[in-house]
Amino acid sequence: MIHALIWDVDGTLAETERDGHRVAFNLAFEEFGLRWRWSETRYGELLQVAGGRERLLTDMDTQPDAPPIDARAALATALHGSKNAHYARLVARGGIGLRPGVFDLMGDCAAQGMPMAIATTTSRSNVEALCEATLGRDGLRRFAAIVCAEDAPTKKPDPLVYRLCLARLGLRAQQVLAIEDSPAGVAACNAAGVPVIVTRSHYFADAPMISALATGSGLDDVAGWSRPAARSSRITLAQLSAWWREVQPATV
Repeated sequence: MIHALIWDVDGTLAETERDGHRVAFNLAFEEFGLRWRWSETRYGELLQVAGGRERLLTDMDTQPDAPPIDARAALATALHGSKNAHYARLVARGGIGLRPGVFDLMGDCAAQGMPMAIATTTSRSNVEALCEATLGRDGLRRFAAIVCAEDAPTKKPDPLVYRLCLARLGLRAQQVLAIEDSPAGVAACNAAGVPVIVTRSHYFADAPMISALATGSGLDDVAGWSRPAARSSRITLAQLSAWWREVQPATV
């Protein structure tokens, strides 16, 4: 049996990038009196850059009314703080829900005593806002370990966030299974030696996922997964465990 299930957040627990962070960034631009607006397409391009503050700095290179270079870091920090506040309000209003199948798989873990963890390089405030809105006030207590941007300042594909998560769980890489949605997340897992499956999100629907154990469109449907799945209405913990066992050495 898998010893713990590790969740990514943005794009994996919920479609937060398109429907949450992008919208919140645009609200922050409006609040600061900036004419900048990120379309779905532009935001998809900026997702190639890890980290919201880093995306802001990248985009400023294309904005004719961006401040001088030596003033951009301060503006990016202020905008990012505003974005997080708008994001929290958006989530609290019920603007973003869990992806289909996520809550049911969490229920499997609870029923079978399977520890869960979060490994993300988004801020803790964003994680808290999403979990409280979708899992209730005690939502964070579902997770035995939570590693966020404040803990792991180097973003995925750097493996730091997974190495810290493993240390907090007291487990080895091959004892766990991660769920990701992006190439950067998969690369971080690969570098840390963590087996990973992929539930493809809006922005990474067709992206190559190197060395992922299995890829599919979502946890709510067994059809279309890259690895054969047992007949069921959804991807269950039993199915994940079966896939995980196929690639494990006998000593794990």
